[in-house]
Amino acid sequence: MLQARRRLEQEVELDSRLARDLSDLRTLVELASEGEDVLAELKSEVERLEQDAQHTEIRMLLSGEHDEADAIVTIHPGAGGTESQDWAEMLVRMYLRWSERSGYTTDMLDYQQGEEAGIKSATFLVKGEYAYGNLSAESGVHRLVRISPFDAAARRHTSFASVFVYPDIDDKIDVQIEEKDLRIDTYRSSGAGGQHVNVTDAAVRITHIPTGIVVSCQNERSQIRNRDMARKILRARLYELEMQKKQRELQALEDSKPDIAWGSQIRSYVLHPYRLVKDHRTKYESSNTDRVLDGGIDPFIYQYLIHRGSKKRTAVAR
Repeated sequence: MLQARRRLEQEVELDSRLARDLSDLRTLVELASEGEDVLAELKSEVERLEQDAQHTEIRMLLSGEHDEADAIVTIHPGAGGTESQDWAEMLVRMYLRWSERSGYTTDMLDYQQGEEAGIKSATFLVKGEYAYGNLSAESGVHRLVRISPFDAAARRHTSFASVFVYPDIDDKIDVQIEEKDLRIDTYRSSGAGGQHVNVTDAAVRITHIPTGIVVSCQNERSQIRNRDMARKILRARLYELEMQKKQRELQALEDSKPDIAWGSQIRSYVLHPYRLVKDHRTKYESSNTDRVLDGGIDPFIYQYLIHRGSKKRTAVAR
């Protein structure tokens, strides 16, 4: 609840700041039209406002169920031995550099060094708001083409590595039970009879209408205590249902992993015979390969989020 409130306050603050910046920009435009020497300041403000607008757009695009969560990133090399293991290590460095630049903190959970170079696998946690929403753009197979530093003949090699991103789902599930979703029936407790038989409607049956879960309790003499116990049982049943749902979601993510091979890559990084990084989903590309491999992947993430949002709107329209 406090997190939701904080996010809303941040959104209101951002909206107010953008409104102020836009007003200041209009003032600078007026001054420029009157001949004032404010062009340098005007250019700087336009660039800053463009960045803020893009940041706001990204926040709007990050509306998935787990987009706000921390991210668990796992990287595995494909077939190819040392070449692919080295490529996997390069990807680890790229994402750690991106995380640092983006203000996220990281925690290495597992790191298995390769025998000659690179890594056999790595798993790390990226902590911060919308870490998963941003890094979900990176899930898939990444392909590298370069002159191998491990080949004495200096031949060109193609290497693959997989990146998979999971949301860090909190085990503490907040089970909300709305009164309007409950049907509560009372009835006379059944028993073996005798002097302690309950002749009042103390037993309680609660039906959770959205899920159809029915729980009952008749062990207590008091209807109030039976009602409290039945609610406790219902809460536990709903908690279990939510846990099963989250397990299915994680399994669906696991099942969606592509093969680490040709034809399944989401992005290619070509360092020879030319230099180009190209995302095969969005067609966005950059020739500044050094910057990308040093963590400059924000444009690729931005273009993917726009692409994902467009696909969702198309699906809704159909």
